[in-house]
Amino acid sequence: MTTIRVVLNGTAVEAPVDDPRRSLLDFLREDRGLTGAKFGCGQGGCGACTVLVDGDRILSCLTLAVQVDGREVVTIEGLGEPGALHPVQAAFIAHDGFQCGYCTPGQICSAVGMAAELERGLPSRAAADVAVAPAWSPPEVRERMSGNVCRCGAYNGIVDAIVEHFADPARSGS
Repeated sequence: MTTIRVVLNGTAVEAPVDDPRRSLLDFLREDRGLTGAKFGCGQGGCGACTVLVDGDRILSCLTLAVQVDGREVVTIEGLGEPGALHPVQAAFIAHDGFQCGYCTPGQICSAVGMAAELERGLPSRAAADVAVAPAWSPPEVRERMSGNVCRCGAYNGIVDAIVEHFADPARSGS
């Protein structure tokens, strides 16, 4: 048995992990009762399990729980709360950026992580010139969010929500 120490949604947690091969997704859902991150494909192809680790988006189905020892993990449950939604959650609602909602937690966590990537100036395949800071354009967002699959096809609302929220300089960083 291994014990990991993480800051989980703002709270320091010390928890046993009975199998060092246990995925972070299973640890979050089964051991901690945080069911926002979903099991989708188990292969890292759909993004339903996306969470933030030290501010970077990761696929929790492909990450071992022991790999986050000493790190900060934020799930959808840690981004907002009833009556005080995270601004990206509110933007998804305003733009109908979901239908069934299964992929929505991963989409929102991915959007928050993507914002940090853009703020650091990390280029993507959509960038015409990697020497120029990327802009919040629909093609840029679509490329960066391409690892998150929505089986309902709510992509237009998802992209609109992300672009509108993050393209506003007053909202940058949230």
